[in-house]
Amino acid sequence: MMEASQVYVLISIIVLLIIFILLFFTARHNKNKKQKNLTPLAGIAFAFVLVSLFFESRLIGYSLIAIGVLLAIIDIIKKRKII
Repeated sequence: MMEASQVYVLISIIVLLIIFILLFFTARHNKNKKQKNLTPLAGIAFAFVLVSLFFESRLIGYSLIAIGVLLAIIDIIKKRKII
C-alpha cells in the first residue's frame, strides 16, 4: 500500500504530464504564430511552485504546488478558450 506522500507525488506527476501533453499539442498547433510571452497567471503559478520548494511542512508545500498547478491549468484553458 502506498503512503500519503507517495500518492501526492504520483498525483503531481500525473498532473504535470497532463499539462505537458496540453502544452505539446498547443505548441505544435501554433508553430506559425509568433511566440507569446509568459502571462501573469502563468507567472503566478510558477511562483507558487517555486515557493513550495522552500517549505519544510509537507502540507504547505504540497498545497502551494497544487495551487500552482491549478493556476497553470486555468491559464492553459483561458489561452485555448475552451470555456
